[in-house]
Amino acid sequence: MFVASALRVARSAPSASKRLAITSLRTMGAAPTAAPATNVHDDGPPSVFDKIVKITIIDPSGARRVIPAMVGQSLYAACEMNGVDLGPSSCGPPQQKTRSDTWVEPLYGEGATSGFDHVLLQAHAGACEGLALVEPPASNELKSLSHYWDDDEIFPESRLASQVEINSKMDGLVVYVPDRIVDDIP
Repeated sequence: MFVASALRVARSAPSASKRLAITSLRTMGAAPTAAPATNVHDDGPPSVFDKIVKITIIDPSGARRVIPAMVGQSLYAACEMNGVDLGPSSCGPPQQKTRSDTWVEPLYGEGATSGFDHVLLQAHAGACEGLALVEPPASNELKSLSHYWDDDEIFPESRLASQVEINSKMDGLVVYVPDRIVDDIP
């Protein structure tokens, strides 16, 4: 009964009272004390929406579509979950992950195996600082891009969508999807 009352108070109360109600709910009957407010905008525990960023996809016809993407998944997986067709995936997980300036962790993945999921990453007006946090392309990703695409179709922003990991600062990223290579020949 006490838990139900505390939940009703927590849902309907202003933020300061909500913190007090949540604190008393966590202590389950201990004397309610106000939790120190470290951030005025922090109204509770983290949410799944803290792990979702919005990415704008521009297809070859110029149509724009904003899709949600979960932090930690690949750009290809985010597009596939939202119905954006990028063609066949490059399948392999990354070969390595750069953890710091001095440590590169081997992940023993095979890396890029094809170049069909080619995309161009760009930030609009410097709004996306997460683009700087994207791992640099591995040698086999660059090799796949050059094998499947002509030199005039590869740019410094060219990446394979299956090799780009979404990070929390990629909100507002713009992804251009170039014309696809014919991949359905039997």
